[in-house]
Amino acid sequence: MNLLTIEDLNLAYSERKLFEGASFYMDEGEKVGVIGLNGAGKTTLLRVISGMEKPDGGSVTISNNTVISMLPQQPVFCNGVRILEYILAEVPEEDKWTVGAQAKSMLNNLGIYDYDEMVDNLSGGQRKKIALVKTLISQSDLLILDEPTNHLDNEMTQWLEIYLREYKGAVLMVTHDRYFLDSVANRIVEVDKGKIYSYKTNYSGYLALKAEREEMELATDAKKANLLRNELKWVMRGAKARSTKQKARLERYEELKNRKRPEIVKELEMGSLSQRLGRTTVELDCINKSFGSRQLIKDFTYIFLKNDRVGFVGTNGCGKTTLMKMILGEIKSDSGNVIIGQTVKIGYYAQEISADDKIDGIQYMNPELKVIDYIRNTAEYVKTSDGEASASQMLEKFLFSPKQQYSLIKSLSGGEKRRLNLLRVLMEAPNVLILDEPTNDLDISTLQVLESYLDTFEGIVITVSHDRYFLDRTVNRIFAFEGDGRIRQYEGGYSDYALVKSVEAELQEKTEQKEYVIKEQPVKPREHKLKFTYKEQQEYNTIEDDIQAIEDRLKEIDREMSLNARDFVKLNELTKEQEELNNQLEFKMERWDYLMDLDEKIKNQ
Repeated sequence: MNLLTIEDLNLAYSERKLFEGASFYMDEGEKVGVIGLNGAGKTTLLRVISGMEKPDGGSVTISNNTVISMLPQQPVFCNGVRILEYILAEVPEEDKWTVGAQAKSMLNNLGIYDYDEMVDNLSGGQRKKIALVKTLISQSDLLILDEPTNHLDNEMTQWLEIYLREYKGAVLMVTHDRYFLDSVANRIVEVDKGKIYSYKTNYSGYLALKAEREEMELATDAKKANLLRNELKWVMRGAKARSTKQKARLERYEELKNRKRPEIVKELEMGSLSQRLGRTTVELDCINKSFGSRQLIKDFTYIFLKNDRVGFVGTNGCGKTTLMKMILGEIKSDSGNVIIGQTVKIGYYAQEISADDKIDGIQYMNPELKVIDYIRNTAEYVKTSDGEASASQMLEKFLFSPKQQYSLIKSLSGGEKRRLNLLRVLMEAPNVLILDEPTNDLDISTLQVLESYLDTFEGIVITVSHDRYFLDRTVNRIFAFEGDGRIRQYEGGYSDYALVKSVEAELQEKTEQKEYVIKEQPVKPREHKLKFTYKEQQEYNTIEDDIQAIEDRLKEIDREMSLNARDFVKLNELTKEQEELNNQLEFKMERWDYLMDLDEKIKNQ
């Protein structure tokens, strides 16, 4: 059944046209991923569908009684509100206990455990997570999610993948995470030059279908060019335009001449901008870093080799950005040495930079500055291995049209500003690139540009990222923060690292099962005056298995609650079962304590 339909959508900001005669539809239960360049109108499309923005023209039709819930890219919060209070604000009073339990389970999956914390005290990433939970627990027919995977580590992202795949309602999402799109989406929608193109497939299928579409457009354009040449020959012969037939041919020529040719996004073809790197690069010698009683980095040693491609992964707050800032010299290690070679020139692409930050005493991104002047302030020309390139040429390679280059920075979208900052970092011609969460807020086309550039980059690349695809594409060594300051090395990309961790987890589980079986082999009771009754003996033999079974079922109930967020009847059933099992568990634990104590007394008689 059709959920929503958009016809002949038109929308512009000043002279910038985002949509021109675009159409879009969505059916019940679909999982649709929206992709396109930053500034193409992806977020605007979501806002139009959610009713937050009105189009200049066209119709937006949403079926009756359709409930829509939206996660914006930058959620807005009121001060003085607690986490759980914010999430449950719109939930009916009679459902708050049940939905609250569901919300707590989701918050745990996202690494938030203090439900009474004031929202004012949270970081931007934590705020995005609780806004995500608020959106997910809503009883909606359509979830609209703008960059839902930003600020989520890999385990959180995989949890969200499973949740959305099994979600009964429809999902419309903007995300740069290509593995996430491949796993969740069953249709890809591309916003491109005012139009909306639909591909009934996941991300991998979209890549193949788009290539076919562009090849067809180029073939059609070649035929049109041939027709135009023939018409041009006739016109050049000086035909007299008196007859109707001759007028028609002149009109046909003009039509062919003025028809817009297909625009195909250019692939990046650019040599490395890096400078020569000497023998000494970046050396970390037994470095340690703690904040209070919490140790983030313990005895970490590594020498970065020329052309190294290294990725750092770990949960949020584990110390990845801290390590990057230690390399930059912004944070000092508690002990150990950070050695930077004399020829090293570091380019740092930060996770978050505010407009008030300064670079070499100059405002980071003056909104009143033209795009091209911002890049020229770094370098007018740069030398590449392919020759010299101007600031304008570099901007075009990074998907800024000549017209955009002379627009003001304040007219750019958030993602376009991130792309511009990325180019600024590369224009400095560093030979060591530190990229801290480079995929946040960048569109897929820009990521492809960056990945293509890194293929030719003659220097060291150090990246912190939760983007599994980006890590697989760019690095050949992973360092994982594994808790208590331990950083462990893995060879290969993210998928190789994940495979090793999966195999290790399976082996660990099998080892624990064997140890459990050995430990629990029945022991023949010795003849003593004090002994178990027959029933106590039976209970003693099975009670640990009973406790394990109850605990396993409670974990399963948590999972089922996550999967049935919108089914309040099912949630009530699960909540009642959970309460009953908790009572049973409490009783069993008391009995286990009694039986263990009795067993000890029997053995010590």
